[in-house]
Amino acid sequence: MDFFDELCKKYHGFNMKIGEYNELRINRMVDFGAYLIDEDTHEVLLPKRYLTPDMKVGDTIRVFVYNDSENRPVATTEEPKAVVGDFALMRVKAVNKVGAFLDWGLVAKDLLVPFSEQRVDMQAGRSYIVRVYLDEASHRIVASAKLAKFLNHTDPDYYHREKVEVLVVQRSDLGYRVIVNNAHWGQIYQNETYQDVNIGDRFTAFVKQVRPDGKVDVTLAKIEKMRVDDLADRILDYLQAHNGEMALTDKSDPDDINKAFNCSKKDFKKALGLLYKQQKVTLGDTVKLV
Repeated sequence: MDFFDELCKKYHGFNMKIGEYNELRINRMVDFGAYLIDEDTHEVLLPKRYLTPDMKVGDTIRVFVYNDSENRPVATTEEPKAVVGDFALMRVKAVNKVGAFLDWGLVAKDLLVPFSEQRVDMQAGRSYIVRVYLDEASHRIVASAKLAKFLNHTDPDYYHREKVEVLVVQRSDLGYRVIVNNAHWGQIYQNETYQDVNIGDRFTAFVKQVRPDGKVDVTLAKIEKMRVDDLADRILDYLQAHNGEMALTDKSDPDDINKAFNCSKKDFKKALGLLYKQQKVTLGDTVKLV
C-alpha cells in the first residue's frame, strides 16, 4: 500500500481519493451543507454554497475532494486547474514566509508551492508550470516547480503515430519542450508547428519517435496520411466556397499557402496530387474543381 492509499485510508477509506474527483452520494442535509458518503460510508462535507435547489438525499454527484486550511477533507463542485498527479500553468497570487500561493481555481483554497519546491524565487503575478502532489510530511496537497523529479520514472513505451496529450512547458532553440501524458519529457520541433503555441497550452499530438535518452519527439501535425487527407478535404471546401477555382497552386509561395491553409508547401503539393489522382481537380495556372 503506497502513501496515497494510506492517506486516503486515514481519512476516508479506499473509495474516496483526496486530490481527485469522486462520485459520492448525498447522505444527509444539514444547515451548513450536505454530507456525502463513499461506498465504505465514510463522509465528507460539501459546504452549503455548492448546493443547488435540485440536489437531494440519495443523489450521486461528482465532486473534488481536498484538504481545507485545517487539513480536514472537504468537497467542492468547483473544478481545480489540476488534480493530484497533474501538471499545469498557474499564476502566483501571493508570496509569504511559507512559500508561494497559486490560483488553483478554487474560491476557498489556494495551492502552496513551498520554497524548497521552487526552481527560482516565485513572484506574485507571474505564472509557472507546476506539478500537484500529496506531501508526505504535511499530508497536504501542494505543488512543485521542480518538474524533472516527477518525469521519466518509467520507460516511454510509445509506438510510432500514437496519439498523446502534451503540455507546453518551455520554448527552446529547436521548438518547444513538452510533457507527454503527464509522464515523460518530449519535444515539438519549430518547423512542424503551423499554429500559435504558448507556454501552458495543451494539445493532442502524435509520437514520431522515442530517442535513446528516453525523450519523446512528437508532432502537432497529424501523421502524414491523415494530415494530407484532412488538407485535401479543406482544399475541396475552399474550392466549393470560391466558385470551384483558386489561384494557389503547387508553384505558389509557401507563405501564401501557409496563410490560406495553415500548412507546409510540401503537404499542400501532396494534397493537390491526391485530389488530381482522384480526378476531383484539374491543375494548371489555377486549381479547378472537376
